[in-house]
Amino acid sequence: MRVSTGMIFDAGVSTINRQTSSLLHLQQQVASGRRMLSPSDDPVAAARALEVTQSQDVNAQFKVNHNNANSALGLEEAQLSSSTDLLGRVRELAVQAGNTSLANSDRRAITTELRARFEELTGIANATDGSGLYLFSGFMGATKPFGGSVDSILAGNEIIYSGDDGQRKLQVSPTRFLDVSDSGNDVFKRIRNGNGYFVTDYPKALGVGTNAGTGMIDAGSITDPAKWNALPTKNFSISFSIDNTVVPPVTYYDVIDTDPASATNGNSLLTGAAPVLPPTAATGQRVYQSGQPIILKNQGAEPGVFDFGANVSVSGVPANGDSFSIAPSSSQSVFSTIAKLIGAMENANTGTSAATAALSNDIGFALTNLDQASDNILRVRAQIGSRMAEIDSLSSVNEDLNLQYQQTLSQLQDLDYAKAISDLTRRQTDLQAAQQSFVRISQLSLFNYI
Repeated sequence: MRVSTGMIFDAGVSTINRQTSSLLHLQQQVASGRRMLSPSDDPVAAARALEVTQSQDVNAQFKVNHNNANSALGLEEAQLSSSTDLLGRVRELAVQAGNTSLANSDRRAITTELRARFEELTGIANATDGSGLYLFSGFMGATKPFGGSVDSILAGNEIIYSGDDGQRKLQVSPTRFLDVSDSGNDVFKRIRNGNGYFVTDYPKALGVGTNAGTGMIDAGSITDPAKWNALPTKNFSISFSIDNTVVPPVTYYDVIDTDPASATNGNSLLTGAAPVLPPTAATGQRVYQSGQPIILKNQGAEPGVFDFGANVSVSGVPANGDSFSIAPSSSQSVFSTIAKLIGAMENANTGTSAATAALSNDIGFALTNLDQASDNILRVRAQIGSRMAEIDSLSSVNEDLNLQYQQTLSQLQDLDYAKAISDLTRRQTDLQAAQQSFVRISQLSLFNYI
């Protein structure tokens, strides 16, 4: 095979170019710290690195969502914390108004602050976030949720809720959408009145109590929820009557079925028949003792068959014919609770002991409903706290995943400096050897020896 001078030069230059290119590639790897400068360096690793990078970007977006969710929930929790403090102040004012030594004018002065607190609570319920969306309007973030006033409620109009029952959500993990808001209905309106099972009240005519005595009833309590829930008839009254044929007179009470849909409407639940008046120990009514629990079930030899699994307590001195009603609990907004308290105090005329007892009953009902409203808000706050705790847990998992992605990318892309520098040194030596050998070979010519 003939080897020409051109072949020698071409081969030498080609070899030097390849060595230089290889040396330059190594130098770029060392300078960038990356093993792969282009996908052609390692197609399989490049494809895997792309997948990991995409997963890392998604994980970074979840981290942003975590921060946004925390901000939204923190803002809502701050508003609910303010409402809890506000209801605590309203409760203090209600207790203060129950002081029998206060004049009616003093109580009306207290209602001035109560009206201001009502407006403050309405402002909290209509609070917005930093972007102008209402916190408690459900999905309808651009719609102001609550509208109304104390006077409109006292006129028989419930406060208007213009939002919906939706809860805005954010995706905080590949499979988890977290609620970052709560409906105003659930927070401020859907609150069980009374003790949550039933509500006690006294009879009124044109908004004025008709009881003539000083009897006061509490909210009652449930001893067996299953028995209460199992009974179809839950509307009844406790009526009082006095036997004046004995000295001293004895006050009796009877439990009367007042459910319009009941076949025994108007009958005594103690005897199963119409009440017998005037009462005596032989007519089936029970003897009333102030402050003693009235157990809502048949006892001993009583022919009536009923057991509500509940009891109430009445104190004071009921007059003949006085009564108290018991009905199943329904939903009552916290706005209505405050408005009714304001109305009871503004319209109070404690010139008689019966009127004083009526006001005490109204304040007692308001305190019970305020407690229910506070408990409901605390329930929502507890849910917010659990969501924020979940976000903290997911953030921890998010950070672990991000670290894992970084480690995986490092294994796929990062350069082994010890090996790279060793290779760089070797390639420099190879290039120098190629250059020097080319210089020698290029000088081989017959003409040098002529």
